Amino acid sequence: MDLIVPTPQGLYCPRGDFHIDPSTPVARAVITHGHADHARPGSREYWGAAVGYGLLRERLGLGAKINPLAYSAAIQLGDARVSLHPAGHVLGSAQVRIEVDGAVWVVSGDYKREADPTCAAFEPQPCDVFITESTFALPVYRWPDPLEVAREIFDWWQQCKTDGVCALLCCYSLGKAQRILAELQRHADETVYVHGAMTRLIKLYRSAGVAMLPTDVVTNQPKTFDWRGRLVLAPPGASGTPWLKRFRPLSLSFASGWMQVRGSGRRAAYDRGFVLSDHADWPSLIRTIEQTGAKRVLAMHGHTDVLVSYLRERGIDAQALALHSGVSPNALDAAIEAAAEHCADANVAGAEAAAVSGESE
Repeated sequence: MDLIVPTPQGLYCPRGDFHIDPSTPVARAVITHGHADHARPGSREYWGAAVGYGLLRERLGLGAKINPLAYSAAIQLGDARVSLHPAGHVLGSAQVRIEVDGAVWVVSGDYKREADPTCAAFEPQPCDVFITESTFALPVYRWPDPLEVAREIFDWWQQCKTDGVCALLCCYSLGKAQRILAELQRHADETVYVHGAMTRLIKLYRSAGVAMLPTDVVTNQPKTFDWRGRLVLAPPGASGTPWLKRFRPLSLSFASGWMQVRGSGRRAAYDRGFVLSDHADWPSLIRTIEQTGAKRVLAMHGHTDVLVSYLRERGIDAQALALHSGVSPNALDAAIEAAAEHCADANVAGAEAAAVSGESE
């Protein structure tokens, strides 16, 4: 029997009687990380990485029963020995390792392999079967050095100062904003201004000990505030809304792996694009699969067909994981992106949140 099977609620472990990142409420849920398309409220009981407890509490609500687990600490759920291991995606992100009768399966969750000062680095887990995300599973996706990207962002910000315009950078509220604030510490020490949807999540990262540039909320500034030369971070959903009027003149940019492809619709809407992703690129996906030693690989969430074909040509038993959502695996990358963009908005009140959610939710 397979240790993990797809169900209408999501990935399910029959021998442990639990789901991983269920899409609807279940009795027992193991959560890989705090993004809204992975951590959903309503389940009876949750397990998640202890370092990401604050984010899960923010996402799941005060009444949720959350069991925090230290990385690598194993628990017994039914017949399954379950442990969480760093995934390098965002703060508290985890791979789920499941062992039953000597057989080992690992569910990657979302992951990346580049260094990130805001979260623990990915740790490859030897296994028999590896279930991997494949959001950017095309050979065209090859990330530049994130240190170089951070320098590009800083240089653009300084050019905006010279040009007398506001530097407005769109980035996802959970993970990407904090990563940028941490990386820019190498180049600056001044305050960065943020959209209200980001404030609680930034505070949660600070409370977890993550060092970042000082921040202040946009709406804390007087109407006469001079935005020229200032760096402002905002969720992508704020782009094109009246909220941006206060910053004009401005240079609008976006930090995302989607910026890798020139001429894409996502890129055309921005003055600048910075290639910075919290997902694995093509070389990292292949390297990770090799490091697990898995003889069988199941791919989900993205360009599964390309990855599966590549692995089969190299003698690995690879398949696209059959999902029960009614959405094809190749169509899921757009849904993942949309969910990540707005993961923080649900708990933000006021006109700023309305400006974001009204555009895209």
